[in-house]
Amino acid sequence: MNEHRYRTELGAVLQKLPGVLAKSTNYAHATQSPDAWTRVADVYSVVYWVAARFRWMHLAELAVMKQQLASERAHPIAATVAARDEAGAFLNSGDFAGGLAIVDRAVVEAESTLEGRDRAYGLGILHLRGLTLAGRIKDKRTAQQHIDAAWRVADKFPEDIEDHGIHFGPENTAVHVISTTSDMEDHRGALNTADDLIRSGLTLPATRVGPLHMNVGRSRLALGDRDGALEALEEAWNIAPEMARIHPTSQELMRVLTSLHRRSNPRLTRLAKRAGVPF
Repeated sequence: MNEHRYRTELGAVLQKLPGVLAKSTNYAHATQSPDAWTRVADVYSVVYWVAARFRWMHLAELAVMKQQLASERAHPIAATVAARDEAGAFLNSGDFAGGLAIVDRAVVEAESTLEGRDRAYGLGILHLRGLTLAGRIKDKRTAQQHIDAAWRVADKFPEDIEDHGIHFGPENTAVHVISTTSDMEDHRGALNTADDLIRSGLTLPATRVGPLHMNVGRSRLALGDRDGALEALEEAWNIAPEMARIHPTSQELMRVLTSLHRRSNPRLTRLAKRAGVPF
């Protein structure tokens, strides 16, 4: 199921989720092992992820609650992932300060309960969530604190890893920094970081690379480069079409590009048709 998620195959994830959730829950009740309950928590993390993509916010919040309950019987890292997703639910609903408070509490808990690789990974994904939340309210000081902390943790990983359905490492840290830099309207800085990242070669899956190109398009458009923004949006659609269709950044880019355009452009027309946007 996570492989479908990484390829942003949302339809396949939705199709498989009910069966995977039922089987993993039944197995956890039968065995009562921390491994099994960690798996249940991970499945609810996927429920949260797909619900957040479609803006099904009541389902996202319910998924996080069930994830937290499962994490109480799971390995300690499951509680950290659950806190990261709970902060994500606050992010999706626009309560950025509330999400930051959850991240702060979770960082303190992770520092005292996790060890080794789990500790580094858990702190890393929390700081990525923290910098995103801080960027949305343009709190540059807090955002920079989380950025610096995320980079320090990322230095412990020679390359990005995937645990519990979430990637962390130097590349995903850069992807998050690019998005937050754009949120804080340093569009030239975002593009410079993106150029360095893309030039060095990406190993991340579509679920991370698609949004990267959306944010590149957002910064290019803010700097007046409409052709560059269209090129980035096309790349996002080529890499992650199911995500690009519903992602707010992709939708906003399409809306602005079509509203600004005043002459025939076959590329934009084709993309608008794929997105179902009248043009």
